[in-house]
Amino acid sequence: MKSSASSLLRPVRMCLAVSGGLLLSMLTPASAMAQSGSIYYVCPGNVFTNTLSAKEAAQKGCKAKEATEPTTISGPKARTASAAPSGAGAESKVDRSEQKARDSDAKRILSDELNKAQGELDALKKEYNNGQPERRGDERNYQKYLDRTADLKASITRKEADVAAIKRELGKLD
Repeated sequence: MKSSASSLLRPVRMCLAVSGGLLLSMLTPASAMAQSGSIYYVCPGNVFTNTLSAKEAAQKGCKAKEATEPTTISGPKARTASAAPSGAGAESKVDRSEQKARDSDAKRILSDELNKAQGELDALKKEYNNGQPERRGDERNYQKYLDRTADLKASITRKEADVAAIKRELGKLD
């Protein structure tokens, strides 16, 4: 009985001997990848999946791929106190009287800007005349008149926003 079992296994052994190395080399990387969980399959129709077994993937015509770790780039290193710019320190602080002079200059400049913007706003409102500006000679076409009226209204809105912004900046200095 032992000889008959041996004779039956002989063709199987020959087949394994011939293709064993090839089969082993093909299966080992796939099994190693499957164990590590880094294998996925690219199937026809551009379908990517990692839920198939190797047998199911082969039946569907899928190709095994090994997933790679994403590339990471470290960010910039945090600065320490010793890496502060060379100009920083006690020498770079502004004297109190000099800071007051700077503040008063800024306040004067903003006041001048406010007066200028307020004057421009008043001129625009006068020309706008509550939505009824005087017609000019070049405005024989009524649409030109309506366009100029709309432009004046938009200019007034922008100028009012400018005046409000300057007033806010002046409020910050007080």
